[in-house]
Amino acid sequence: MSSGEDDLIARYFKPLATAPGALGLTDDAAILQAGGDDVVVTTDAIVAGVHFLPDDPPDTVARKALRVNLSDLAAKGAEPAGFVLTLALCKVSEAWLAPFARALGEDADQFGCPLLGGDTVSTPGPAMISVTAFGRVPLGKMVRRGAARAGDVLVVSGTIGDATLGLAVLKGEGGPLDNDAAARAEVIERYRVPQPRVALAHAVRDYASAAMDVSDGLMGDLAKLCGTSSASAVVEAAALPLSGPARSWLTSDPSLIARLVSGGDDYEILCAVPENRLAAFELAARSVSVPVSAIGRIVAGEAAPRLVDAGNREIPLQRRSYSHF
Repeated sequence: MSSGEDDLIARYFKPLATAPGALGLTDDAAILQAGGDDVVVTTDAIVAGVHFLPDDPPDTVARKALRVNLSDLAAKGAEPAGFVLTLALCKVSEAWLAPFARALGEDADQFGCPLLGGDTVSTPGPAMISVTAFGRVPLGKMVRRGAARAGDVLVVSGTIGDATLGLAVLKGEGGPLDNDAAARAEVIERYRVPQPRVALAHAVRDYASAAMDVSDGLMGDLAKLCGTSSASAVVEAAALPLSGPARSWLTSDPSLIARLVSGGDDYEILCAVPENRLAAFELAARSVSVPVSAIGRIVAGEAAPRLVDAGNREIPLQRRSYSHF
């Protein structure tokens, strides 16, 4: 006799489990063949009221849950291989689950990362979605945080701060964007639906000495990379890649630069690239249509990374990243 949980899995998630190793979600485990590669494992959970707003559309919640993990894999130079899903819900709702499952399946297909299994549980709240994703890299080729060296160029993909601005807009703090519907929609989408740089994984693997994704804030995540590498860094504020809406927000109040570099949810890739590999890295990024920008350098020492203005004066930061605790 099937349970309500079995029915839920069969209805919404069994159609997504098309990989042979998923065994049609009929077993307690799945099979992931390594194929002679190293298997890279990462996990992230998103929680209502913390990582997404309770009234966010369910399709965007599904995409964010998977994509934040794909961002981690890309920063390690890994290609997606599959994922498992834990879904903790306050109630079962067709109106929520149907678009959630549909979007999850679309992203699984788009990024070549099939559902392998998982678990569904009830919770008094808030809702929580946890994904554990698996990727593959050639043996010994995973790009770690800890090998950045003085002289390496700091490179970041995409633009920085849009998700922070998107959340500010949703909270009524958009300022100059209040009358610009297109700009508001652009940054809200960046907050709700990250763009994992899966296409950049090969370039990261081939040319970066160290890398990680920017999930908790550029300057805070850079501090983690530098700490693991026993180094420091200098970031030039003028070199930061900012979108049009972010520049408008910053023009209204230049001190908002601190929020743009310390807010979470960018899900861009931050790399340390040896100078003699920079041109090749940039060429590889252009070949897959991923914009990248050089924003500073790794320097010797163990001081916290500095953000500096055009006159090389340090811009003070009250905090460097989002922290749960």
